[in-house]
Amino acid sequence: MSTRRDSDVDLEGVVSEMKAGATKRQRPKMLRASEETKQLSAMLGTELSTWPKVTTRPMFGLRGFYRGKKIFAALPVTRTIKNPNSFIFRIEPLPAKLLERAKTEPRIDTENSSPSAKWLSFMLNSEADFRDALWWLNQAYEHAK
Repeated sequence: MSTRRDSDVDLEGVVSEMKAGATKRQRPKMLRASEETKQLSAMLGTELSTWPKVTTRPMFGLRGFYRGKKIFAALPVTRTIKNPNSFIFRIEPLPAKLLERAKTEPRIDTENSSPSAKWLSFMLNSEADFRDALWWLNQAYEHAK
């Protein structure tokens, strides 16, 4: 039988302190998707599913779209991030030319965007936005090689 000495480390205590002091990254607020956004997202998803090497997976009320093993977009099924009429896409790294174009696009939230940004959101207000949404999704798809 072993006896505990003052020099022994209390691992449980250390782990508890680490967990208590650890700063967690704040999750984005998940909002209910509007009915129009659900319909437009389903249409976009149908198109994306026809692209080569694209697979989908459910993720927290969204549907993630992957090119191979790399995720490039998440379209609302029941939930959205930031706005009830938006979807998110990923371009990593974000080329400076695309970042500048995104900053001039009022439907793209570039508040936290930088060349190292991982996700951008696109406001899908109506069917008129469909073509531009596909253009941005194609950019994300092409950069997910």
